[in-house]
Amino acid sequence: MSDLADGSAAATDGERVLADGSAVATDGERVLADGSAVATDGERVLADTMPYRIVRPYRVRFEESTANETMRTAVYLAWAADVAWQHSTALGFGRDWYTQRGLFWLVRAVRLDILRPIETYASVFVGTRVYGYRRIAARRDCDVRDATGELRARMQVDWVMTNVRGVPTRVPEDMFALVTADAPTFELLKVSLPVTPRGAFERRVSIARRDLDPLDHVNNSVYVDYLEEALAAAGADDLLVAAPRRYEVDFASSAGPGDVLVGRAWPHEGGWAYRLSRDDGTEIFRAKVARLREP
Repeated sequence: MSDLADGSAAATDGERVLADGSAVATDGERVLADGSAVATDGERVLADTMPYRIVRPYRVRFEESTANETMRTAVYLAWAADVAWQHSTALGFGRDWYTQRGLFWLVRAVRLDILRPIETYASVFVGTRVYGYRRIAARRDCDVRDATGELRARMQVDWVMTNVRGVPTRVPEDMFALVTADAPTFELLKVSLPVTPRGAFERRVSIARRDLDPLDHVNNSVYVDYLEEALAAAGADDLLVAAPRRYEVDFASSAGPGDVLVGRAWPHEGGWAYRLSRDDGTEIFRAKVARLREP
């Protein structure tokens, strides 16, 4: 705000003055006469709303980036899992709580929309909330935003509650406090693919030690690396840098040390499909990737 010759104030390019002496900035922030401020839309979406939602800062590391200087797609899934655990722990459902009860969440399926790529070393904010529960499952909505609050990516993640034997089991009643009373129900995400066609691109996958998580399984985010490596080798490089684009992934089973995996990719419904299986034909992972026409 600048001063005029008579001592009054004139609005700068970035704000306008109201009759009561307050000012409204062009980004939507209003500074009141008493000096207080009303949060902008961007500030609101970057704030916690406990107990239902938390937002945490992340930074894209060099080793998380591609040769195009943008973040690898797999990192979105890693962030979604990490911020979900932070939310659960903040509400008293930490690793000790689950271990004592012999319970564990496993990611069942993910829908990821990348609206704008995130650059190397960029700082962003990742939010998560529990959308709703089913008898043995939960859905979390996640969003990734830049410092202005602009949405860069969004995810729906379906989790299944399992016991120590890996068998799906009922979600404890205690957890229903994480959602509002009117939380909607939902149908679990699922990727349905046709029979793999003859001539599909084939790529064998060797499981590396770095691919394994503390459960001695291939981490769910790593399957997205397998997917993109196959699509790049099959000639779908343009799709992997398109924005906006959508990933739909379905974790049918788990893989671990000693497993021999075969991935097959083919053009499908305007995008690409991918199926990862063991040598015996057991499906491990299914996915579809396509340009997103309605962001």
